[in-house]
Amino acid sequence: MAAPEGPFVVGVDSSTQATKALVVDVATGRVVARGQAPHTVDATSGRESDPEQWWTALASALEQCGPAVRRASAVSVAGQQHGLVTLGRDGRPVRPALLWNDVRSAPQRDRLLAELGGPEGWARRTGSVPAPSFTVTKWAWLAEHEPEAAAATTAVRLPHDYLTERLTGTGTTDRGDASGTGWWASDTGTYHAETLDHVGLSPDALPRVVGHGEVAGTVRDGLPLPSGALVAPGTGDNMAAALGLGLRPGQPVLSLGTSGTVYAVSGTRPADPTGTVAGFADAGTRWLPLACTLNCTLAVDRVAALLGREREDVEAGGGATLLPFLDGERTPDLPYASGLLHGLRHDTTGGHILQAAYDGAVFTLLDALEKVLGGEAAPDGGADAPLLLIGGGAKGTAWRETVRRLSGRPVQVPRAQELVALGAAAQAAGLLMGEDPAAVARRWATADGPAYPAVQRDEETLDRLTATLGSAGALLGRSGS
Repeated sequence: MAAPEGPFVVGVDSSTQATKALVVDVATGRVVARGQAPHTVDATSGRESDPEQWWTALASALEQCGPAVRRASAVSVAGQQHGLVTLGRDGRPVRPALLWNDVRSAPQRDRLLAELGGPEGWARRTGSVPAPSFTVTKWAWLAEHEPEAAAATTAVRLPHDYLTERLTGTGTTDRGDASGTGWWASDTGTYHAETLDHVGLSPDALPRVVGHGEVAGTVRDGLPLPSGALVAPGTGDNMAAALGLGLRPGQPVLSLGTSGTVYAVSGTRPADPTGTVAGFADAGTRWLPLACTLNCTLAVDRVAALLGREREDVEAGGGATLLPFLDGERTPDLPYASGLLHGLRHDTTGGHILQAAYDGAVFTLLDALEKVLGGEAAPDGGADAPLLLIGGGAKGTAWRETVRRLSGRPVQVPRAQELVALGAAAQAAGLLMGEDPAAVARRWATADGPAYPAVQRDEETLDRLTATLGSAGALLGRSGS
């Protein structure tokens, strides 16, 4: 006898390049329909997108889901973090949104750090030392470089806020995504008046922070969703992926995408004055310490293209070291850096160099992971607990084997795809059923997948990378000159 179908929910992932929508059966976690539509990024001078594209893409993705979407009882939107969406009095964008990977605001970041208490003050107040990706630095850049646009702005939103507001007609956000702005104080759970006053932004321009388990609103008439369906608070993409995996505190995740991230749910509020660990809130009541590297799969693929090799065409051995900081870097904090190749010999092959690119990318992520985990005990064996490997790179043998060799830990690759949208669906299901969204995801068994045992850690390569990074500050552009 077939299992009965439960109510349906919709989970949305609005990322840098596309918007995805999943219709999910609450009872089983089965994806019953899906849709996807692209949007474009203008990289002429930074990284910008028209928010209207996101709304058009969401409508298209929902329509692709067919009749199933009309049966949805709740919806949640997860989106790329940190983006600056500026709206005028008519509710329309004043200008294209500045995306998370637009780092033109590095000078403004440096100034804000100096003017508002230094790294220690920021970490104590917000849980994070802001990177140029943070929303507060983007607003400071806009106010300095486009004062007319700043003056015309009456509402500031994050990408997921913008789409949620289009669904409900009400401006809301959640604590997870708000914690990546730089103006939400994690120590008090409120917007920080001094920071907002310093950058010339009224708190009235910001959305209401909806609490965990609260309803953000209901779907308005005339949309490709049932009118009156519940709308969950939504959250940032990393918080949604954590929900999608049903993470327990201390369970480590390494995500291999265009950028790389490492994170774990924690019961302790982070406040790292070095800036390595961003002290985000999660989408519930805990915390999500996270470190992000800008250069991950895209940088390694670029090295492969320069060498004329396929991405899996690596060779073990060789003494070359490659730090693939092709777009500057966020972790370590080197926004002006370029890549560095060191240790070439006559017998160095293209395969050695490509493997060195993998090593350099994974090294920075694993170094950050140790700081993310801190003293947080993993639920299943501490340092022996498997790394959950997700993102596009998790499908690649070279990525997986490099992580195993440099971490010395077992690795598990969840079969579930589209974890951000699944996490949003779990949040919607939790709201609808009165359950913890992470428990919903665990019931759906989203983290299940092939497991690979630990291998001996490659200490020689790790020592070589540590020495190269430590001695190459000037060459990497540490000073920004």
